Amino acid sequence: MLFNTVVFADTPFEGYAEYNDKFFKQNEELYTGKTDTLDRKDVIEMTVSQVLDGSFSLQGDEFFAQVTSDVVGDKGVIVPKGTVAHGTIVDMGEAKRLGRNGYLELSFDKLITPDGREIDIEGKMSTRLHPIKETGKIIATDLGYTAVGGVCGGFFALQALGPAAAVASHGWTIAGGAALGGTVGLGMSLIRKGKNVLISPGDEIRVRITSSIDLPVYKEDALKKEELLYPGLDIRIANILYEKDPFGEANTITLSLAITNMSKKTISGMDLALINDYNSVFNPSIFGDTKLMFTQLKPGDRYAGKISFSVNNLKSSYWLMVNDRTKNKPLVKISLDNAYKNVSKDVKKRNNRVNKKKNNYYKTDDPFDI
Repeated sequence: MLFNTVVFADTPFEGYAEYNDKFFKQNEELYTGKTDTLDRKDVIEMTVSQVLDGSFSLQGDEFFAQVTSDVVGDKGVIVPKGTVAHGTIVDMGEAKRLGRNGYLELSFDKLITPDGREIDIEGKMSTRLHPIKETGKIIATDLGYTAVGGVCGGFFALQALGPAAAVASHGWTIAGGAALGGTVGLGMSLIRKGKNVLISPGDEIRVRITSSIDLPVYKEDALKKEELLYPGLDIRIANILYEKDPFGEANTITLSLAITNMSKKTISGMDLALINDYNSVFNPSIFGDTKLMFTQLKPGDRYAGKISFSVNNLKSSYWLMVNDRTKNKPLVKISLDNAYKNVSKDVKKRNNRVNKKKNNYYKTDDPFDI
C-alpha cells in the first residue's frame, strides 16, 4: 500500500494505492473486495479537534483533524467518517500593522481510519490569502475607516459651529471638519492591526483531491457504530433534523423517536441525552419540543414524538443515551450515525443547507484595537 498525498485547506489530496487479493482476504469482514476511485473532483470535509490560535500556538505543535462525512464512491464508502488526520504547525505569523492578518501553515503526515489502518501522507494547509487578494481587502477596509472619519468630522463641525456658520462659510466649515476627520480615519487605518488566526473545533477544512486514488470499498455493516441495547426497551430513531436555535446558530439536533417500553423499568424523557465520542453529554434543549422531556414511560407504554438537543458540532458522532438513574450509568446507547444512513436523501440535503456556513479563520477583534 503506497500513498503520496498532498492536502490543503481548500486544496489537494493526491496519492496512489495498490490492493491485492491477499489484502482483501485478510480484511474480508471489512471490505467488499472491490476498489473505487477517489476522483480529483471529490472533496473531503474535516474538522480540527482542538483550538489552533495564531496568537499563542507554537511552531511544531501537533493536532488532529477528523473526517466529518463519509466519502462515497460509485460502489460504496471509501473514506469513512471518523478517519483521523495527524498534523503539525510548520509556520505561523501574528497579525501586523497596516491591517495585515496573521496566518497558520499546517502539515499533515498520516491518516488513521476507524478500523486502525494507517496511511502515510504528505499534506499542507495554509490560511494565507493570495497577496493581491489580501492587499485588496486591506485597501477596502482602510477606505472604510477614512470614509467613517470624514462623516464623523463633518457631523462634529456642524454640531460645534452650527448651521449658521456652515451657511455663512458656504459649507467650508463642514468640509474642513470632514477633511480633519478623514485624516484621523486614515491615521487609524495605518496603525490598525490585522486579525490573528483562530481555527476552532467545528470549523471545517475542505480537502479537494488533486489526483485519483484507488481505495478499498467498505462493507456497509463494517462501518456501523457499536450500540448498547436493553431487553424490552425498543427505541427507534425515525428521523434526524439539523436546526437553528432562536439565535440563528445551527447547533440543534432534533430526533423523531418511536419508543416501546416492554422492560421492567420506568424511564423519563429527562433520562435521555446525547453523548459524543469524547464522552461529552448534551441534555435535551428547552427550545425544541419539550413534551417528551416531562413524560414518564412505564412498562407497557408506547410513545412517538420529537426531542431536541443543543450540541457543539452537528457533524460529530453522537449516541442517544438512556441513563439508568439507579446505577448512574448508560442503560441504552443508540448511534445517530447508524440511524442517519436510513434518513431520506431530501432530509440530508436539507440538513446540509442548514449546516452550511462560510468559515472565517480569524478572530473577531475590536476594529479600534490598536
